[in-house]
This record gives sequence, structure tokens and C-alpha cells, in this order.
Amino acid sequence: MEYVYAALLLHSAGKKVTDEAITAVIKSAGVEPDPVRAKALVSALEGVNIEEAISKAAFAAPAAAAPAAAAPAAAEAPKKEEKPKEKDKEKAEESGMEGLGALFG
Repeated sequence: MEYVYAALLLHSAGKKVTDEAITAVIKSAGVEPDPVRAKALVSALEGVNIEEAISKAAFAAPAAAAPAAAAPAAAEAPKKEEKPKEKDKEKAEESGMEGLGALFG
């Protein structure tokens, strides 16, 4: 991830995104850079319009966050349903006991 951040930092600074520049940014952060990963990122970014990719990612993020926000609400729903079932079960047992009490009066 730090390699992508380094590329974004270089791009926002108006610098050319090269494997040497990415390696320098990573090294300046106190991390031992992997030149192979830097070179792979630069080759993956070749022909990519970074501004366009950032703008597409900005529009995609809210759409991706909506299902994630709905997941906790869906996880809470079964918990609420379990409580009434337990109460109904207890009431059924109590009414069954009442019926037995009437038999043996």
C-alpha cells in the first residue's frame, strides 16, 4: 500500500512517477523499499490517467460504503427477532402447565 501512496504523493507534487522516485519516497519514510514492487507499480500505472482513476474512485467509494453500512443493521435484526420467539416459547410452556393444573385440579 505504501507504494501506491508514494505514487499518489509524487503525482500530487507534480513529479514524474518512476520506480526510482517511488523507492526514494519509501526510503525517506524509513522503510526498506523493494525495487521490484516499485518497478511493478510503475509498469502497472503506465498508460493510466491518475486524475481520472482518482475521480472514479471518489465516486465509487460512497456506493461501496452503503452496503457496508447496511450490513451491521442486518446483523442486528436477527437479535431482535430472537427475543420475541423466546417469550412466545415461555408463554406456550406456561399455558401448557396451566392446562395440566386444570386436569389435576
